[in-house]
Amino acid sequence: MEKIDARTLSQDAQYQIRRQVVKLRQRGMRYTEIADVVGVAPTHACRVYKRYERDGMQGLSKGRRGRRTGQQRTLGKEQEGAVQKTIQDRTPDQLKMPFALWTRQAVQELIKRQHGIEMPIRTVGEYLMRWGFTPQKPIRKAYEQRPEQVQKWLQAEYPEIAKRAKVEGADINWCDETGLRNDENRSKGYSPKGKTPTIRLNANRTSMSMVSAISHQQSGQSAVHDI
Repeated sequence: MEKIDARTLSQDAQYQIRRQVVKLRQRGMRYTEIADVVGVAPTHACRVYKRYERDGMQGLSKGRRGRRTGQQRTLGKEQEGAVQKTIQDRTPDQLKMPFALWTRQAVQELIKRQHGIEMPIRTVGEYLMRWGFTPQKPIRKAYEQRPEQVQKWLQAEYPEIAKRAKVEGADINWCDETGLRNDENRSKGYSPKGKTPTIRLNANRTSMSMVSAISHQQSGQSAVHDI
């Protein structure tokens, strides 16, 4: 009988061939005879029966084709965990790396530093996608920000200012400025999905600004004044 390549058959067809090999072997036939009847190589018939002896009929069942999850990956499980933790807990500049955010190039350099592995940039992107990291535009956070002090001022000092303004018939104006800054950031960095990365900035930057003031009026509406 003409030999066939079992790898080209469907899983159902392969399973039926394995069952036939086992039945013929149990009848006392040699592997060469079984190969002639079934149409496979004697070595293949031998492997099938040895698998049956080891695992029973379950060993002949339809298996999952292709690479198993985690097989042939460049990074081991512990190495993947270490890289993910670093990306989430630290910024590149904290590690004295020449990057502001975790780009693919930055992660590539991190893997090389931590594990001595030179990974292709495309593979780095595949790892980041597998981990659930997406490229995101960072929120801006100034070094000088003091949210605790702001909250304290709103709770302790502002009520007194509001009372005084009411007694004196004065308006309270809230000022803010906006405009162009020389540290504008348009880049994106990788971070876990739903967790926006933070880029650390110094608030003292050169800028061209527009200053506006908003005041409360008796009508309950707000008036905006450009300064």
